[in-house]
Amino acid sequence: MTDEVVSVVSLTSFKEVAKLLAQHDISGLPVLDEEDRVVGVVSESDLLSRQAARNPDAGGTAPSGAESTAAEIMSTPAVTVHAEESAPEAARLMTRSGVERLPVVDDEDRLVGIVTRRDLLRLFLRPDAEIRGRVIQDVLVRTMGLGPDTVTVHVVDGVVTLEGRLESRGQIAILAYLVEQLDGVVAVVSHVTAPVNGPVPTSLQEVAPGPSAER
Repeated sequence: MTDEVVSVVSLTSFKEVAKLLAQHDISGLPVLDEEDRVVGVVSESDLLSRQAARNPDAGGTAPSGAESTAAEIMSTPAVTVHAEESAPEAARLMTRSGVERLPVVDDEDRLVGIVTRRDLLRLFLRPDAEIRGRVIQDVLVRTMGLGPDTVTVHVVDGVVTLEGRLESRGQIAILAYLVEQLDGVVAVVSHVTAPVNGPVPTSLQEVAPGPSAER
C-alpha cells in the first residue's frame, strides 16, 4: 500500500477535490470524518456525474460545483480493507466490488494507507523464480518445517503447481492455503497426496499463520 494518502473531509468543496485529483494525478481519494475514519470515496466518475447533473441541457437541478461538498458527491459506504489482509484478498475484494482503489484501515477503521489496482499489479508481476523460492523457503521450510525437496514446486505465469506426498490431508490443505497467500501467486494446482485420510482443518487461518516474510 501507499501510506502517504491524499484525503479530504466531508466539507471539502467540489473544486478543491478536483484540484487535488489533478495535482496528484490520482483518480480518487478517501473522505474522512473528524476521527480519520473513512466515510466515503470521491472519484473522477463521481465528479463527472455531479457535473452532468447540473448541466442545463440535461435538466439537472443539482447545486453548482462551488456549492457542492465531498459529502454530497462521494460514494458511500466506502469499500475498505484492513491492513492485516493479504494482497490476494485485497485483489479479490477490489474485483468483487468493482473499484480501482481500497483505503486501508486499522482495527479502529482509521485510515493508514491506500492500495490501488496498479499496486496489486506490481505484486502479481513477481518473477516465477522468486515465487518458487518463497514457496520452498518461506512455506515448506520456514513455516511448515519440511525439507525443501519434500514437495516439487513448478511456477508458470504465477500459477503454482505442487507435486509430492505429505503425511496427511491436513498438511496438504495447509500447504495450499499458505501458498495462495503469497504475493504474486495467481492460482495453486495441487497434485500432492497423503496416506492418512485425516480431517482437513476447519479454520486454516487459525492453524496456519501466513509466512512472516510476506506480512
